[in-house]
Amino acid sequence: MKKLLFLLVFFCHQASAQTFTLKSDDLGGQFTKTYICSGDNQSPELHWTDAPAATKSFAITMYDPDAPTGSGFWHWVVVDIPGTVTQVKRGAIPAGSFSSINDTGAPGYQGPCPPEGDAPHSYIITVYALNTPKLGTTAASTAALTGFILNKAAIAKASLIVYAKH
Repeated sequence: MKKLLFLLVFFCHQASAQTFTLKSDDLGGQFTKTYICSGDNQSPELHWTDAPAATKSFAITMYDPDAPTGSGFWHWVVVDIPGTVTQVKRGAIPAGSFSSINDTGAPGYQGPCPPEGDAPHSYIITVYALNTPKLGTTAASTAALTGFILNKAAIAKASLIVYAKH
């Protein structure tokens, strides 16, 4: 009987477990003028739910794997978002966090800018739930270095894919 009760509790817990999820009220399947480089170039609103209980901070990246560079293009890197935060507002980042440099060599958000004539590019926006309150990078850290450290500290990830064409 004890074994049956344990199994029932275990399966009920598993059935009620939620998945770490990223959403945006600003983004659908395609970027609009508000978020692209030739438009307003504002970062989108993002919000997430059901982060792991062990989360101590979050980070956000936006990456274009379709950029014609051979290594993709990092458009946005934000780290040290406090573990109590579950949203970033359009055009802003939470207090206590900072942006590292993107692949333009500047900190902050760089909206999509696919080359004219290219097929639509996919932009992967990811929120990382991290096991540390501070990542240990700086505003001058490259996106590649930050990404390496993020992946070592990640306990969960949630992503959106949004498309843009010139």
